[in-house]
Amino acid sequence: MRNLILTSLLAVICIAATAQWSRADYRVVPLPDRIDGIRGADFRLTDNCIINYPTGQRDMERNAALLSQYVEELTGMHLSTRPTVNAKDGLGNISLLIDPKMDNDEGYRITVMPRAVEISGRTAAGVFYGIQTLRKSLPAGQCPEVLLPAAQVSGSPQFGYRGMHLDCVRHFFGVETVKRYIDIMALHGMNRLHWHLTDDQGWRIEIKKYPRLAEVGGWRNGTTLGHNSPVNDGIRYGGYFTQEEIRDIVRYAADRYITIIPEIDMPGHMVAALTAYPELGCTGGPYEVWGMWGVHDDILCMGKDHTLQFVQDVLDEVMELFPSRYIHIGGDEAPRVRWEQCPLCQQRISDLGIHRTERQSAEALLQGWFTTRIQDYLSRHGRSIIGWDELLGCDVDASATIMSWRGAEPGAEGAKLGHDVIMSPVGPLYFDYYQTSNTWNEPTAFGGCNTLKKVFDFEPIPAELPEAARRHIIGVQANVWTEYITCEPQIQYQVLPRMAALAEVQWLRPADKDYDDFLARLPHLVDIYKHYGWTYRAKSLTEKDE
Repeated sequence: MRNLILTSLLAVICIAATAQWSRADYRVVPLPDRIDGIRGADFRLTDNCIINYPTGQRDMERNAALLSQYVEELTGMHLSTRPTVNAKDGLGNISLLIDPKMDNDEGYRITVMPRAVEISGRTAAGVFYGIQTLRKSLPAGQCPEVLLPAAQVSGSPQFGYRGMHLDCVRHFFGVETVKRYIDIMALHGMNRLHWHLTDDQGWRIEIKKYPRLAEVGGWRNGTTLGHNSPVNDGIRYGGYFTQEEIRDIVRYAADRYITIIPEIDMPGHMVAALTAYPELGCTGGPYEVWGMWGVHDDILCMGKDHTLQFVQDVLDEVMELFPSRYIHIGGDEAPRVRWEQCPLCQQRISDLGIHRTERQSAEALLQGWFTTRIQDYLSRHGRSIIGWDELLGCDVDASATIMSWRGAEPGAEGAKLGHDVIMSPVGPLYFDYYQTSNTWNEPTAFGGCNTLKKVFDFEPIPAELPEAARRHIIGVQANVWTEYITCEPQIQYQVLPRMAALAEVQWLRPADKDYDDFLARLPHLVDIYKHYGWTYRAKSLTEKDE
């Protein structure tokens, strides 16, 4: 009898532990705007549940397939999907719904009732973000069922542009790595991938009209060791994406409501292109794809008409590959020493009637002329430019979107001038920087220190910014430059869990942010990282900010 009582007691304890372990928790990262309890029993999510989606809506069909995939990956349960004329039909199931009455295109609402679950959005993208919230609420591990507490959960992002950047130039990362990066972004509710594809150290995109860009410019003869030491490894290094690979990645991202914004840096950071086509430079070369890091003096020659034609030809193929409204043209770190010494560039300045001002050199205004030409060319094709904040010194038109990297101050000034602005300052949003000042046991990084808390505490809209300018701060983005990042696990280590803190910045209003609460919610998200086998910095969860 005693053994029977003990066995029964152990069974009750085990059932209780299992129930607790398999119960969903909607307090995820980023935190929903509202979690309101509903009277009634929990919804039991099992293999018998079906995911309903509206008949004839391919994006919702894809959403249903992704939800089924996510549930299976996390719990082992396989949920079938089904098109229905009335997606609310079918008790015991999950229904994906479009609700045009919702007021944010990317907002979501999850309604969990005892016998049905509804995930609604004004658009399919909003439904997708609701799916991500439900996904993150699930336990990460095999289980036969999950109890979803009856509740209504809703959220909408603070910013329409929620970005991450990835540099595939300084070190090259292939298709599968980029797709996993997209998967990580999707988990965190992000919608823009800024993909850096060209620089002095390599050209990573196939251009049919100029095949030598990839065939020659895509390879360097060696790479400096450490932080630009005099030692070069002498190993040929490189690679590039074919146009078919790029189309595949663009489709993959679009299926997850992520728009890829390509960066083709100009007029600086072009040594790889000059190596392939030396006639594009002021000196005519010879040039060599650079194996060092930093800023090179050789840039595109502005005095040659065929240089301008080259840029337009490249952009024609870029626009064909990337449907993004934005094309990033860089514009940063463009030394003008070659232009100062180039007779053709000086003749161009004279022909255009450019004269230096108290604030700007003639060569700075020449870059402004070039940027405006590119701006006009893209505009005629229904596109817009994004450039780094150096463009503010070139008198570009206010239709150019500014990416503020040298602090938040240039972005604030750009917003006052009427530019749309994406905040992406070195501190705290360069994720190639160290995550701690105690770097002795950290992988080699660029330098500096951007801790998890510094990322979380960042406010993209400066408090002192006038109201009229505040609406021009359209988004926020973190950057991952790869001079010192050589493999995929190191990329993941640099972004996780800092990407979680960034997600809260992108989704939550300042008054709703609480760092201690964030730290309390973060461990379950980290469990999902572990479940997928992603590399992350565990110390960030426990160490005090410096």
